[in-house]
Amino acid sequence: MTERVLVWFKRDLRITDHAPLAAAEAATAAALYVVEPAWLGSPECDAQHLAFAAGNVRALRETLLAHGLPLWIRAGEAVAVLDQIHHAYPFTHLYSHEETGPGWSYDRDRAVARWCRERGVHWRQWPQNGVIRGLRDRSQWARRWQRRMEAPQAPTPTAFRPAPGIDPGEWPQSVIAAAGHGASRPVPASGEAAAQAVLQSFLHVRSRNYRRDLSSPLTAETGCSRLSPYLTFGVISMRQVYQATAARIAELVRERDVLAARWARELRAFAARLRWHCHFIQKLETEPAIEFENFSRAYDGLRDPESDRRLLAAWCEGRTGYPMVDACMRALNATGWLNFRMRAMLVSFAAYHLWLHWREPGLYLARQFLDFEPGIHWSQMQMQSGTTGINTLRMYSPAKQQADHDPHHVFIRQ
Repeated sequence: MTERVLVWFKRDLRITDHAPLAAAEAATAAALYVVEPAWLGSPECDAQHLAFAAGNVRALRETLLAHGLPLWIRAGEAVAVLDQIHHAYPFTHLYSHEETGPGWSYDRDRAVARWCRERGVHWRQWPQNGVIRGLRDRSQWARRWQRRMEAPQAPTPTAFRPAPGIDPGEWPQSVIAAAGHGASRPVPASGEAAAQAVLQSFLHVRSRNYRRDLSSPLTAETGCSRLSPYLTFGVISMRQVYQATAARIAELVRERDVLAARWARELRAFAARLRWHCHFIQKLETEPAIEFENFSRAYDGLRDPESDRRLLAAWCEGRTGYPMVDACMRALNATGWLNFRMRAMLVSFAAYHLWLHWREPGLYLARQFLDFEPGIHWSQMQMQSGTTGINTLRMYSPAKQQADHDPHHVFIRQ
């Protein structure tokens, strides 16, 4: 029997280095993106996430259509949508990437797995990055990550045999508005071409002083890669970024020039952070409870999970009276982005100065970060709050951060 494949796009909104899509080229294929009420109603979802997703889904739809494959867009819980699609197009195989996401997506995937078993649909999932599903021993993790990053990219499909015509659907703006998500702050340009442009501008222009620039909010805005939203939504793959970085490093080394060698060192520091990106997501993959519970249960009861509402509101609104803290929060609230060191300072301030439990500040920050990546986010919330039991306590001095990274108060005034 001829395979009938449905490619389910989640946080992998691209056609390049997309293993499920490449595999579907050999069969009758259809493609689906679902806007899920569980996501819309989750406490980490924000209008900016939906706006960025919408732009990238539209760009993906145009690209897929140019290759002969319509992208169906539906709103609803995943199982109900799959069931509806299955009646119209009785697909035999569901192809997707593995996802390490928040609790609602974990529950969703288990429900989809049950549905597939009941319907006799074979669900095949491919790894999306360096995270290893079912990992029992991390002793060889870094080596396995390296092998994945150096492996050939999945071939980009050229033409499909599309499934019979079904109404492709539109982005469900009315459903999103009904869920309480109104206007969004500005978001970056959408699509794979935009992601590639950001990557190339970093590798060839903006990364020259990467290690110095990444710490200050004054220089990090341009000196950091700014790829994180594209990685979060899968508009570009981790392997694409790693291999492009490795190629640029090799190019600089071949120049046999002192300045080029220095630039190569800056990019090696960036490449190391790509591995850390997956390292932290692996923690959530292995221990999904860290989204809700202290990593080390010995810290249960250390802070009251019910935050002091007055202190929490002052922190969220950037009116604590600490200039560097308030400037960073106001910048984040306005733009959806802040460099890592200042993110760490905000969490440290909430945890130690205000003695707030990490969960509610974490949810607020999740809504502000356009690049909210659950595995990195909850690992870092716990690290900076001192509840892992394995990391050194990190108490940031706002005065020192101001002196080190904004000595003339330029960022604070802005």
